[in-house]
Amino acid sequence: MIRFASVAVILLGLAGTLHTETEILRQDFFVDSDPGIHLFVREVVIGAERGGVIGESILLLHGARVPGLASFDLAVPGGSFAADLAKRGFDVYVMDVRGYGRSSRPKEMEEPPDAHAPLVRSNDAAHDISAVVDTICRRRGVARVALFGWATGGQWAGYYASVHPDKVSALILLNSIYRGSSQQPLIGRGTDSEDPAHPGRFNAASCGAYRFNDAASLLRPWDHSIPVEDKSEWRDPAIANAYVEAALASDPSSQSRTPPSFRSPCGAMEDSFYLVAGRQLWDASLIIAPTLVVASGRDFWSRQEDREHLAADLVHSGRVQVVVIPSATHFLHLDRPDRGRTKLLETIAAFLKN
Repeated sequence: MIRFASVAVILLGLAGTLHTETEILRQDFFVDSDPGIHLFVREVVIGAERGGVIGESILLLHGARVPGLASFDLAVPGGSFAADLAKRGFDVYVMDVRGYGRSSRPKEMEEPPDAHAPLVRSNDAAHDISAVVDTICRRRGVARVALFGWATGGQWAGYYASVHPDKVSALILLNSIYRGSSQQPLIGRGTDSEDPAHPGRFNAASCGAYRFNDAASLLRPWDHSIPVEDKSEWRDPAIANAYVEAALASDPSSQSRTPPSFRSPCGAMEDSFYLVAGRQLWDASLIIAPTLVVASGRDFWSRQEDREHLAADLVHSGRVQVVVIPSATHFLHLDRPDRGRTKLLETIAAFLKN
């Protein structure tokens, strides 16, 4: 069931490869998942083509903390990855998994974070993706949808594609963990994420059911990834500010805390811990869609072994392409064009149109 929320503003931008003047239309709506769970979705398309399929339909999946619009559709010049894909001829959709952004939050997120186990594991995310993919297929008159997942969003996309291989036309994973056995300094064995009483088990107390994220926690890893003192050489300050502001605005309770902070479920962190430790949460051999694996040279999340294991396991996808963008950061789709963003867009467009 679809419930329409609003028709967003129309923006005029520079042309993509197929248009001399581009009118971007945005429309927001909600899709029902489980009872009481309503999922926020934004459609971003070329205005002149609304109502017809002009190219691949692609669903963008956010990561473990920051929801969809803050990740992919910032209202500042150069801040909308979704709009730039639309300009290249794709019908783009951005969603929030349950617990994030404008989607319904589990009732447990209204209770203290230490009262419950980590919320929104990969199976929940895949269930939500399924509801949205089915809606896009009906809406656009297509049988399959391409999936793009950033970091944890890639883990969720891969999980979904392994369960519903016939619904995925192409799979694109950016800086995502898949499987490995080596250390990962942020969440691997020996970090606070490991239960000291049970080696090899996730320490639920390190995150709780959900966690709070303030502005400093968003910019700190981005700052550390940029190898120059003046961060504005690598990213537009307006985009960094919009990213933080949109993330905080995604949670209506953010201003009730000092400093302001937004909530994000911790299930993604538990899943990531087990993937890093070598557990197989989803099997890429079940995927049949052409798959593009993109990694940043300066990524702090995914590792070389993740993409090596993934490429080796994609035995039925037909076409597998692995691209490493040297010197790019984990946030390259938000960085300046010459710092990897343009290369990422060109790589995706070429892969999907091949």
